[in-house]
Amino acid sequence: MDIIETVNICKSFGSLQVLKGITLNIRKGEIVTIVGASGAGKTTFLQIAGTLLKPTGGTVKINGTDISRYRDFDLARFRNTHIGFVFQFHHLLPEFTALENVCIPAFIAGRTRAETIGKAGDLLDFLNLKHRINHKPGELSGGEQQRVAVARALINDPDVVLADEPSGNLDSQHKKELHELFFTLRDKLNQTFVIVTHDNELAGMSDRTITMHDGLLAS
Repeated sequence: MDIIETVNICKSFGSLQVLKGITLNIRKGEIVTIVGASGAGKTTFLQIAGTLLKPTGGTVKINGTDISRYRDFDLARFRNTHIGFVFQFHHLLPEFTALENVCIPAFIAGRTRAETIGKAGDLLDFLNLKHRINHKPGELSGGEQQRVAVARALINDPDVVLADEPSGNLDSQHKKELHELFFTLRDKLNQTFVIVTHDNELAGMSDRTITMHDGLLAS
């Protein structure tokens, strides 16, 4: 079953054509890495697949739903409940605890407080952060902060998690732990991941590696 289907995705910013026709399918339960030189269009493609950017041309389907014609409000609701995001910089809100940061997307989706807190606690426990749930980001290590960000991405049971250089800001030990975590989540939760990375080790571990070059998929 395909979780993401993109057909002939193009994207231009003024006269600059960044994507020149990307057709790609991502299957459920896959861990797919996207690699390529800086400026190849990797992040732009990931943002379009995640509905953060609209393509200049082409179509995007997520779990069978064509989101190309969604209005901004409907697109935001769809994104919140169907797509999880993990970025190089965790983007945790510094005034909130780890538990509160994880809860935010579920509260936005309208889930009850009891259900949300219970699910967030379970996720943080699963990610070995039970003892840190009441700590704020400034009191956590870089690896712990990124695991909180992963829990936040998972809180609404998304169809797919999109990650942009998720280990790029971590030391080698925390990087290894994060990479192993992705595969644990795939094996135990059948979670799908699409990861933009410059890390050759992570790319080598993935189920499939896609190389982009000058806005195209390399053959």
